[in-house]
Amino acid sequence: MNEYSIQTRNLNLWYGDFQALKNISTDILKGKITSLIGPSGCGKTTLLRCFNRVNERYGNVRTTGEIKILDKNIYDSDISLIELRKAVGMVFQRPNPLPISVYENIVFGLRIHSGERNWQKSELDEAVESALKGVSLWNDLKDKLQAKATSLLLEQQQKLCIARLLPLKPQVILMDEPCSALDADATKRVEDLMRELAGEYTILIVTHNMMQARRVSEECLFMMLGELVEHAPTETIFSSPKDSRTADYIEGRYG
Repeated sequence: MNEYSIQTRNLNLWYGDFQALKNISTDILKGKITSLIGPSGCGKTTLLRCFNRVNERYGNVRTTGEIKILDKNIYDSDISLIELRKAVGMVFQRPNPLPISVYENIVFGLRIHSGERNWQKSELDEAVESALKGVSLWNDLKDKLQAKATSLLLEQQQKLCIARLLPLKPQVILMDEPCSALDADATKRVEDLMRELAGEYTILIVTHNMMQARRVSEECLFMMLGELVEHAPTETIFSSPKDSRTADYIEGRYG
C-alpha cells in the first residue's frame, strides 16, 4: 500500500482576484522525488509554497481546500506554522545562506526552534558534522567552519542551505529550481545529493529543465494555467503521457 507525505483536495489559491491554483487534488508519495513541471506562470512555485504556507507571507492571498501533511490538515486552526516549517523545509532558487559562519548557519535553526534549551557545544558540534556529512560537504568544510557562508562557492552554498534543514529533522524538503544558478558540474552534484537524500526525505522539486526532471524524479506533475493536468511516474509522463497538452509541452511545442 502506498504511503503519502502530502495529499491535496480541491486546493484553490487566489492572489487578489487572480486565481493561481484551480482545484488541485493529488497525492505525493513518501520518500520519493517528485518534480513539478510546466510553462512559466502555470502555478508550480505557488503550489510548492502552499506546502509550508509561505504564500501567506505575501498578503492578499486566499486559499480554499485541504492539504494534508503527515495526516494533518495544515489549515487546521491548531497548526503551528513554526512546527510546520520545521517538518517542511525549503530550498530556494538562489542559495540564501545567512551572512554568518558555516557553523552558525547550521545550528541557527536548532537555536531558534529549541526555546529555552541550552545546547552543549558537543551536541552542536555533532549536529554540524552530521549535517555536513549528509550533504557531502564535511571534508571540504571541516576546517572552514568559521568561514563566512556567503564566501563559499555557489554549489557549496546551495548544499549548505540543504544541510541547515537536516538538524531539524524535516519530513519533506521543497526545492524551487535549486540548480538554476549552478553550472553543469555543480548541477550534477546537487542532483546526486537529491538521490542520496530520497528515501529518508520526501523531495519536491520545481524545475524548468525537462532533462533534470527525467533524471532525478520518480514521479512528475505537469501543470498548466493553474491546473494539474497530469500526475504519473516520470517515465510515463515522458514516454506515454495521457493528455495531449502534456505531450505538447514535453515535445517543446510550447512553454
